[in-house]
Amino acid sequence: MEKTNVVNAVGKGEETYLTTCQNKQELEKWLAEHKDEIIIDELKVIDKVRNPLLKIFSRNK
Repeated sequence: MEKTNVVNAVGKGEETYLTTCQNKQELEKWLAEHKDEIIIDELKVIDKVRNPLLKIFSRNK
């Protein structure tokens, strides 16, 4: 099954960040790039596991 990390963060200027990362390395890279812009206490990372059958139906055309 494919694992996806959903990142929900609040910025220091009241911005809202919502993004997805496919693996831990991509997540760490995103956090390193945005560490000065986000409030770490407001950071939420949700691990999602995606069913392979759903991947077939959600392909971009």
